[in-house]
Parts: sequence; C-alpha cells; structure tokens
Amino acid sequence: MQRFSEGDRVRVDIPDETDPDHQVYHGEHGRVVSVLSDDADSLTADERDGQIYRVAFDSGEEVDFRWRDLRPPIEDSSQA
Repeated sequence: MQRFSEGDRVRVDIPDETDPDHQVYHGEHGRVVSVLSDDADSLTADERDGQIYRVAFDSGEEVDFRWRDLRPPIEDSSQA
C-alpha cells in the first residue's frame, strides 16, 4: 500500500524531538521524487514499511523517509 506517489507535495512530521532528524526536517515541505522498496515490511509485518519516499526540498537536498514521517502538506495561501 503506497501512501504517496511521485510528484506529491508532503510535509515532514517527526514528533520525537530526540530523533536527530527532528531539528533538521520537522515541518519542512518537499516533493516526493521517487518511491523505493525494501524488505522492512517483512520485519515489522506492516506492508507500509516496505516503501521509502525520497523527498526533494527547495534547497535541492533529497532525503529518504518512511510513511510515518510524512503527512499531506499544510496549505499556504501565499503559494497558491
């Protein structure tokens, strides 16, 4: 089950403030540029864990996230 698709705009949501990625990415918006697969779902028994979403930020940086760290974007009327 794929939660997001290539081209989807997303918001990074890492609520755990002790996660090293929280300070850097929490609240940032980007676009899914590819969806990769691995076998993490066989370890967790959650089919969603087999998807890795590569997100590109406006800075040009690309970072991989799991489904649990991504949400739909917060609409910004200045970007409409």
